[in-house]
Amino acid sequence: MRTLFRRLLEEREGITDHRAFLPRFKAAACDLADLEQDPGLKALEPALSTFEAWFYNGRFPQSAARRVISHWLGYSIQQLWNPAPDGPLPAPDPLFGTAPTTSRPETGAVLHEMRRTAEMAAKRARDFAMGAERGNIGPETLGLLRDRVENIVTQYPRVPLPTIWDEIAEAQDDCFRLIESGRARPSQTRELHVLATLLAFHMAKGCHDMGDPKNAMIQARAAGVCAQQAEHPGLIALTFGLKSLITYWSGKGTEALHYARQGMTECPGLRGTAAVWLAGLEARAAALLGDEGATRTATRRAQELREQVQYDDLDRLGGLLTFPESKHLYYTVESEVLLGNGNTRIAALAQEAVQAFSNSEAPDWAFGDLAGAQCNLALTRLYGGELDGAAEAIRPVLDLGPAHRNRGIIVSADRVGAALLRGPARDAAAARDLRAEIEAYSPGRPALPR
Repeated sequence: MRTLFRRLLEEREGITDHRAFLPRFKAAACDLADLEQDPGLKALEPALSTFEAWFYNGRFPQSAARRVISHWLGYSIQQLWNPAPDGPLPAPDPLFGTAPTTSRPETGAVLHEMRRTAEMAAKRARDFAMGAERGNIGPETLGLLRDRVENIVTQYPRVPLPTIWDEIAEAQDDCFRLIESGRARPSQTRELHVLATLLAFHMAKGCHDMGDPKNAMIQARAAGVCAQQAEHPGLIALTFGLKSLITYWSGKGTEALHYARQGMTECPGLRGTAAVWLAGLEARAAALLGDEGATRTATRRAQELREQVQYDDLDRLGGLLTFPESKHLYYTVESEVLLGNGNTRIAALAQEAVQAFSNSEAPDWAFGDLAGAQCNLALTRLYGGELDGAAEAIRPVLDLGPAHRNRGIIVSADRVGAALLRGPARDAAAARDLRAEIEAYSPGRPALPR
């Protein structure tokens, strides 16, 4: 089937290959990013295989790419992926917007400028308010910082790192300055240390995601200091979990196991999901080391703790601070996959884990967890000799834009690439092509803020 998308590229844009397509797509992405105030769009860079799947096979693009293509070509995505008519080009859907030959709508440009002005004014107002309470820190100063931290917690798992990185760094600097100023009353000092813990936690995760484990661990240790100052057992547990996570994705299974177990020892009696996370981290680290017995023990403990959960203040904040059942399932499957298990039961659980992250509007959705679950599903299918099924499972991961390709996603994809070198399918042309695409998946550090 020849889509309207392909006809427009061929006949109107004069584009028939990836080399000609990419600069035009990126120009449209940059234009839309400025218009919608969404910097993450500038990082979109469809791979050759993605373009060919759109162009030749009629595969539907993912959401961010859909917006760029529609903005560029001037038609709704539904129209673009319908069969191309033989006669004249159809008119754009009137509900979609302007025709492809018109300039950007004046109202859109005005709205863009208004949003930019509002953003600058809000930052100026925030800076004024935080400096105006020059004696003791007032409730508005703490409220402003609290609002920023809560927004960071909510947004971090859902957006590319470059879109939120500067805000985390600026908020952390503001928080540290307030603590060091000596203006905080004793009743405010604990809350400031709680907020400082959360900001250092997310800075550590950000450093880790961009492939910088050294600075990630520095931030994680700073988070640990702040959590101890706040005397908050749940936060202390989270900082141990964070150190386990950083070392796990760096391939240091022994250290990852140590930090997970230390967190359980240092913070006994936790009833929130942080305790379940520590047990899940312990299971993954043990599996990375090939210790099946320790993996099984930790997996059972995680399930027992899950059944006793009483949600706490960290769970109510959400984001990376809670360990929902969907993520728990993903960890359980990953532990099995690391042990080389891909039987029918594990394959079904892997499919269930992917399905658990299918709704991007769900409060617990995270693009990194979805990608990890998809890679695990690909591995279970490879273990079962299903090369085509594995390629299908990992395809959405390989189609992610560079800004989404954080450290965990890259390592997960590399595991699939390594598995393609083993088994009866290793010499198949499809396996070689897929390996080549995975090998080119991480050009430098694509998650680096820019």
